[in-house]
Amino acid sequence: MKRFLNGLGIAGALCLGAAPASAASPQDYFGIEVLDEQTGRGVPLVELLTVNHVVHVTDSAGSIAFNEPGLMDRKVFFHVRSHGYEFPKDGFGFAGQALDVKRGGSVTLKLKRLNLAERLYRITGQGIYRDSVLLGMKPPLAEPVLNAEVLGQDSIQPVRYRDKLHWFWGDTQRARYPLGQFHMSGAVSDLPGKGGLAPSVGINLKYFTDAEGFSKRMAPFPEPGLVWIEGVFVVPDETGRERLVGHFSRRKDLAEEYEHGLVVFDDERAHFERLQPCEQSNRWRHPQGHIVRQREGGVEYLLFSTPLCTVRVPATLAAVRDPAKYEAFTCLTPGGNFWGGESALERDSNGKLVWGWKRDTTPVGQAEELAFVRAGKIKPAEARFNVTNADTGKPVTLHAGSVNWNPFRNQWVMIAVEQGGTSFLGEVWYAEAPSPTGPWRRAKKIVTHDKYSFYNPRHHAFFDEEGGRFIYFEGTYTREFSGNPVPTPRYDYNQIMYRLDLADPRLRLSPDAAR
Repeated sequence: MKRFLNGLGIAGALCLGAAPASAASPQDYFGIEVLDEQTGRGVPLVELLTVNHVVHVTDSAGSIAFNEPGLMDRKVFFHVRSHGYEFPKDGFGFAGQALDVKRGGSVTLKLKRLNLAERLYRITGQGIYRDSVLLGMKPPLAEPVLNAEVLGQDSIQPVRYRDKLHWFWGDTQRARYPLGQFHMSGAVSDLPGKGGLAPSVGINLKYFTDAEGFSKRMAPFPEPGLVWIEGVFVVPDETGRERLVGHFSRRKDLAEEYEHGLVVFDDERAHFERLQPCEQSNRWRHPQGHIVRQREGGVEYLLFSTPLCTVRVPATLAAVRDPAKYEAFTCLTPGGNFWGGESALERDSNGKLVWGWKRDTTPVGQAEELAFVRAGKIKPAEARFNVTNADTGKPVTLHAGSVNWNPFRNQWVMIAVEQGGTSFLGEVWYAEAPSPTGPWRRAKKIVTHDKYSFYNPRHHAFFDEEGGRFIYFEGTYTREFSGNPVPTPRYDYNQIMYRLDLADPRLRLSPDAAR
């Protein structure tokens, strides 16, 4: 650099340091719009790669503002790729197209969607509508390029509280340093039809912020470690007042936990505070996952979807605080624990396996049930969580997700990610059952990712449209656990929204014989 400045001379060096580059105008860019050929809507997260590996990724409108010195006003070939979508290949097998790149010009490309679900927009992070802004378009969000300095956020916990939607995320990245904050973040938004955007358009998030304008800690515990909160819900206390409650885990890392317990939201301070601790030996008698509400025998219960609903408690604060009020959905004998193939199972006088809600009994999920099948303790037909691919009959190992009642299908529906699929945590499945406890039999893959994770998906039933025909779900898009060394710029470690049409004939599940 010194030799370069010496060659310029003093005057040249002064000019180099003092003359700022003029701001580019929309006419300086070549606009590329990528559309879903089925819906005509812009597709986010489409990568366009030049021959020399310059990567541009479409924003939430499906737009790219291209301005690359040396590649303007000439023909440029772009490889086109996107998870769950495809672009036509040429005679040499390249999926892409040569474009006449001209300043102020534009072009539209169309992709064929392979996913059953439609990718809509990115919810969090920087540059959600970056390219649209550069091209002079008006985005639908109030903060289209940076909101509360948030660059990335992990795993959503949403809840409707005090006529607002409250959103809570885990670890949050910031612009000013590689380490952000690890005590949960939060925001509110208006409901659709009550000041909020339609769910097909976006979510205007208003973050809780600190004195520096960054997303503030929602669980500002003074002790060391990171804090995660899950199983967030609203229940009445002993006075009838609605309280926002959840379960926290203060941790050293993924493997080691310091403590866990219940938290309650302080409305004046706008953060969670400890309500009571949970015993370290109590691994299931507490809120977890996502909340499902169901009334049975005149009692309203909270069921905790992880994604299977195997734990419940009456929907009052007093019951939530009392471990003795929690029940497990299980086929073990009452009071029994899981001991693998040696576990004692409950059967009636006719030998029928007894599934039901039982206190002081270990919950049975997909892994436990599979152990019983392999040990010959139960027959496959007795299993309630034997989820299989509706097209191939192959088993689907569920990792995380949520369950909700859907009036359009007249079924309970599950949106869940698969563990160990084409991508380790990147394949999202749809399933349905007559009860939140199943039996869950067949599932259809609705979203796929190529060596990328999309974990902890959550179906937002409060966004359902046309009587539940259209449902919306989001998940965390990240390279974590995928083995992919290359993160997607701006999108990595952020939330992406999808929409699924439950009238799609491809969602017709095959009969039992297909298993």
